[in-house]
Amino acid sequence: MSNRSEVKAGTVETVSVSPDAAPGKEQLLWRSFRFDRVELAGSFGDLGTLLPIVVGMILINKLSPTVVFLYFGLFYLITGFYYRLPIPVQPLKAVGAIAIAFPDQITESVIGASGLIFGALLLLFYLTGFVDKLARIFTQPVVRGIQLALGLVFLRKGIELIVGKSLFLSGVVGKYPDSSINLVLGAIVFAIVLLLLDNKKVPAAIAAVGIGIIAGFALGGLGDQTLSLGPTRIAVLSFSLHDLWIAFIMLILPQIPLTIGNACVGTADLCSTLYPKDPLLSKTTAGKFALTMGIANLPAGLFGAVPMCHGTGGLAAHHRFGARTGGAPLMIGAILVVLALVFGEAGLTFLTLLPNSVLGVLLIFAGLELCPLVRSLKTNEEYFVALLISGISLAVPNMAWAFGIGILVDLFIRKARIKI
Repeated sequence: MSNRSEVKAGTVETVSVSPDAAPGKEQLLWRSFRFDRVELAGSFGDLGTLLPIVVGMILINKLSPTVVFLYFGLFYLITGFYYRLPIPVQPLKAVGAIAIAFPDQITESVIGASGLIFGALLLLFYLTGFVDKLARIFTQPVVRGIQLALGLVFLRKGIELIVGKSLFLSGVVGKYPDSSINLVLGAIVFAIVLLLLDNKKVPAAIAAVGIGIIAGFALGGLGDQTLSLGPTRIAVLSFSLHDLWIAFIMLILPQIPLTIGNACVGTADLCSTLYPKDPLLSKTTAGKFALTMGIANLPAGLFGAVPMCHGTGGLAAHHRFGARTGGAPLMIGAILVVLALVFGEAGLTFLTLLPNSVLGVLLIFAGLELCPLVRSLKTNEEYFVALLISGISLAVPNMAWAFGIGILVDLFIRKARIKI
């Protein structure tokens, strides 16, 4: 017999586990909140997804750092308290990509309007039960295809950040322009993270972030940026019909399939994969994820925050770097709220000190957590659908096309009973 410490109802219990026990038959206990360095490391695991999009939108689309980080922090706090699992809070990827690509059309008011529309739609989907009906069309091959696609996208983006010449998202050139320092730093941090992945004393994500910030200072990442304290501008926005129309057509339509497939169905599926038979899974349904996203985005949109969601990539990243309870979202949420209200511009400056290569390494490991999930598929037909979705996702700029085609092909194969 061996002893293992488990968390139950806020206390630590020792559970006896027989070495002869069958795999998967371990006694499962209710989760509580854990606050240690491993959980803290896990809370940093999704920075590679969050920071590139959020910082890019703040700098390019002229959003208020305080508003953006405050609502991410508050949503993380709500998520941690409600789900008590390391459920992530992420920017909407389609919205972020389009906003950064077309800043002349996607203004602060359009981004705010997209949050209002997105939140209202998700609440409507939840209240009418429509999200559960939509969820039924996302079979496991479709969900695994979405997860594989996102994993490959993370890998590609992470590698791009590492091999690129630019050192910092802020645009600061640094002390060594046009050099290979970004690639060298990325290789070093990648090796360190690989060595520390299962190290409980020196968690990999904390080591990566710490090395990144130190390297950022040393490489001149601060530049001419200021470190002024206090919050930045906070104001309720006004929206024109044109803002609402542009937000719906350009941002929300391509985002909804991604949200239902990944943030709702995919996150629920990954929760059941990572935490099988856990009693907390009663809350981690596609409908509940739609509810919390809807509640969070409605007030956030009024102030021009970046629209937010959950997602399989963020859950995989938090889990990969050690997060197992709601303690991780509570800790990163509290950090973001402090950054927003106390440091303001200084908080943004502090985060932009992380070199691109370090963010790239975090993205790579998040992708490596998602890609192997496809192994749960059993038939050639299921693999065909998953690989088709991931292949199209890499070939076209709008992932909604890949999901739509994948759903239709999956339905056709099942109805026609095609064998591959």
